[in-house]
Amino acid sequence: MHKILIAEDDCELLELFSHVLTKHGYTVKDVSNGQEALDAIKNDYFDIIISDIMMPVMDGYEFVSKLREDGNTTPVLMITAKDAFDDMRMGFLSGTDDYMVKPVNVNEMILRVQALIRRAQMMNERKQMIGKTTLECDSLTVTTPKESFILPQKEFMLLYKMASYPSRIFTRQQLMDEIWGYESDSDTHTVDVHIGRLRERFRDNEDFKIVTMRGVGYKVVKL
Repeated sequence: MHKILIAEDDCELLELFSHVLTKHGYTVKDVSNGQEALDAIKNDYFDIIISDIMMPVMDGYEFVSKLREDGNTTPVLMITAKDAFDDMRMGFLSGTDDYMVKPVNVNEMILRVQALIRRAQMMNERKQMIGKTTLECDSLTVTTPKESFILPQKEFMLLYKMASYPSRIFTRQQLMDEIWGYESDSDTHTVDVHIGRLRERFRDNEDFKIVTMRGVGYKVVKL
């Protein structure tokens, strides 16, 4: 049974989310701010986290940033009343995996929770699917309905990372740190070069495209 942590300071929403998720077979733990969420994670394992942004003590942005700084990769679905693009961008850049704007359709929320759990399971299996394209981490192999081929390691890991979180924005520095390592002497232009090669390789792919977020970084978008 999957366990879900909900960080939300609105008691009525907390009760609604808990009721709906429990009804769908999930085990739920409730907290009211980011600090309580961090404390809960130290003592228990959760398959997914649902977090509000505007909370007392520690808001959602800070909570997710600290979570990622600690190396915790638990999927996060951020739910908020903020619907401006800059707010959404801040959410993704802090490390969140998906984003919903209030008022929340609880049926859609369940679908997004299920999708995030499936994605996390595929990451653990070191295999990722985006549409009909399959990426197999152990062999660096990409398989489409038309062909199967091996990518150079850095190109594969870039694509694998971004395809694992469709629509999430990754900065050049984030990609640099995660794929090349914090101590690499290469600069972020290296990321642009590899992204260019990936775009050329997959220009005819019908499952996804790599989108440039000007002044920010890149994301993979499902077609």
